[in-house]
Amino acid sequence: MSHTTKNKTKLLARVRRLKGQIEAIERSLEAEVPCGEILNLVASVRGAVTGLTAELIEDHIREHVSNPDKDEDVARAQGAAELIDVIRTYLK
Repeated sequence: MSHTTKNKTKLLARVRRLKGQIEAIERSLEAEVPCGEILNLVASVRGAVTGLTAELIEDHIREHVSNPDKDEDVARAQGAAELIDVIRTYLK
């Protein structure tokens, strides 16, 4: 079973929130809202997409490369944990 299938409900909820944020940008543009407010909305979407991306990459590593919590190969588990930490830091 794929990690996206196991976390399907949670991932779909995040995507639906993103969809709502995108629709808010569209409504703001149609209503000619000041650009500063629209930029804030866009920044929120960017942050949400980045968070979703980080979660998907982390889950991919844990499912298809090495799960640091379960891998018996200590070096591989440590490398996977370090990679996950780097991704979390980079995609903040």
